[in-house]
Amino acid sequence: MAYEGSWTLVLLPIFTVFQWGQGLCSAASGEYGSCQPNNECVLRGGLPAGPCAGGYGTCCIFMASCGGVVRENGTYFVNPNHPDSTDGTGSCQLTILKMHPDICQIRLDFDHFSLNGPEIVNHICNSDQFLVSGGSPAPTICGSATGEHMYIDAGMGQGNPIILTVITSGPSYPRSWRIRISQIPCGAIAKADQGCLQYHTGVSGRVRSFNFDPVNGRQLSNQDYSICIRTERNFCSIQYTACPAGSSANRSRTFTLSGNSNSIVQAMVGGGSQGTPNSCTNDWLMVPCAKVADRLPMASTCEDKICGGTFNAEVSSVERTVVTTIRPFRLAFHTDSIEAPTDVDNRGFCIDYVQQPCHSN
Repeated sequence: MAYEGSWTLVLLPIFTVFQWGQGLCSAASGEYGSCQPNNECVLRGGLPAGPCAGGYGTCCIFMASCGGVVRENGTYFVNPNHPDSTDGTGSCQLTILKMHPDICQIRLDFDHFSLNGPEIVNHICNSDQFLVSGGSPAPTICGSATGEHMYIDAGMGQGNPIILTVITSGPSYPRSWRIRISQIPCGAIAKADQGCLQYHTGVSGRVRSFNFDPVNGRQLSNQDYSICIRTERNFCSIQYTACPAGSSANRSRTFTLSGNSNSIVQAMVGGGSQGTPNSCTNDWLMVPCAKVADRLPMASTCEDKICGGTFNAEVSSVERTVVTTIRPFRLAFHTDSIEAPTDVDNRGFCIDYVQQPCHSN
């Protein structure tokens, strides 16, 4: 039997579903934003930064400066005249409001941060200051912090605004900052452990003190905070090594916390009591139960504080890799308000870490 007639080809439309505001898109200038419908970005106070979602949306960048009040996740706190620097003096303040009650932490990423550094005698931030108020305690910093970050406990509920303040005064200086503000829900995997100003993830990485630079940096005074490293699965210990000195350096200045760093200063360890030789009573990096990693047999005792001008878990002028098995992995950094006359030109610290796998018997 034959059938006569014509076939009709039906073309069904293919729909692509985009979840607006999810994921990151990037602008040519380096900022990250969220993909928004074309007609919403400007209405929400954002800056269109090019197409996204195959041209169906706009990469929307949120920026705010002095006097701003923000609640958009991913907003950048920038200096006046951004992207150019500013030489003005005064106070620049930004207020962060939670986008919803289930926000427990605020993460600040210093994409770029350059203020006038501390004074040269006691390394106190007298001229320029960056301050955080309204949340968990954070140290006052100045100088350079590009590439660093902070986690601020935002408390519970919808209230508790976080205030970021940049105070500038004193001599002329090309000041600039671009700080990305991320709001972290209470149940998010990105949430830092309690009491951690900095929180690093991954088997290996690098941690530095604020304003660290092996050539021109100055260790900041009045610092007191914890640096935490997430313990990765099946890793039971962690090793720390002072960062490489660089080919142009005659000697390492990547760990100089106390003493006159214009000459070689040996490692000092332990808390001791005031006046005890070779102990850390004023400035220190706390590494819980630290031991020299490659000593055989392994030392039967350990130290909790390391200072001086050489990174080592024992009193020595030779740098060594240090290991600890205390978990969770956490460092604590403390400096007082006095450098001179005993401490001169200390840079702070730069430490590389590598987690070590567990060994089954």
